[in-house]
Amino acid sequence: MKKALAFILSVTMAFASLAGCSSGDTGSAGSAAGSQAAADAGSKGSGKLTVYGIYKAGDQTWFIDEGAAAKKAVEAAGGEFIYVDAKMSPEEYLKAIDNAIANNASGVVTCIPDQTMSQSVVDKLTQAKIPVIAADDALQDGSGKKLAPWVGIDAYAIGETNGKWLADYAKKNDLVSKSDVGLLIMTMDTVSSCVPRAEGEYDAFTKDCPDFAASRIFKADYDGTTDKGNTAAATVFTAHPEIKTWLVTGANEEGTIGACRALESAGLDKNACVVGLGAYLAKDEFKKSGGSPMKAATYFSSDSIGAGSVQVLLDTIAGKEVKQETAVSAEIVTPENYKEVMGAAAD
Repeated sequence: MKKALAFILSVTMAFASLAGCSSGDTGSAGSAAGSQAAADAGSKGSGKLTVYGIYKAGDQTWFIDEGAAAKKAVEAAGGEFIYVDAKMSPEEYLKAIDNAIANNASGVVTCIPDQTMSQSVVDKLTQAKIPVIAADDALQDGSGKKLAPWVGIDAYAIGETNGKWLADYAKKNDLVSKSDVGLLIMTMDTVSSCVPRAEGEYDAFTKDCPDFAASRIFKADYDGTTDKGNTAAATVFTAHPEIKTWLVTGANEEGTIGACRALESAGLDKNACVVGLGAYLAKDEFKKSGGSPMKAATYFSSDSIGAGSVQVLLDTIAGKEVKQETAVSAEIVTPENYKEVMGAAAD
């Protein structure tokens, strides 16, 4: 009798939840992450929604914030979120995928450490009938075709935003024609979501500053970490002592922070201008009483990607048709406007 009553109550709650959702909610990254119906559909018979969030660099601020937003969205749907740091290790990542399968996960949201693993990961999860959503870096084949729905940023457009801002800064400060001014674009050539950022930065800057000498534009490749960004940038700075004023942008926030520290170590920070990507570390640079070479950053919300990836996952679990690509918007922030633009994220 008690089991029957519990079953009736659960069905009643499911219908009540469905009644409170409109079809217009499915495209909003910030909306409540799914319904009780999605939770029930993803239970795999256990009666509980369990979502794994497996991130390539789970100790980085970006992924910590993204994971927190994903956790909140899953819990709002009545489920459990399991956060996993893959430590930039393909081996650790595959262990996490196997654990998700072994534990009958309802679904996975993930940022993969090595995109060449995408096909095998998607095949594993497909065989286990576990839906997967890619966050930030796409799950894709060798030709770049996406193998699973993706939620992230419009990488090229964000690169263009940085490039245009730097070009405007160079023109306003009469730096375009000076022979001791250099532009450093930090790249991550092995990460598909990062390549268009550098391309957009280069294209926009050179379009707006056509007289800036190509011989004064440099690139430095790194792995996405602050330490490697520091080393890569420092190598370029040391190799070009003729450059006294550096303009710098890059593929992610950590890399540009590494460049800031390298500029400071070389005594080149006072005249430099660095533009970050994400603003989640730039906000702390803006607060420094002694100033920082970080003069601006494109702000895009890790919360939007975290909650958005869960929303797409729950829509998939519920059998809804979802878009293959969902991109969040971005805008430039500076020490003057970052609090207003970022709101609570500026704290």
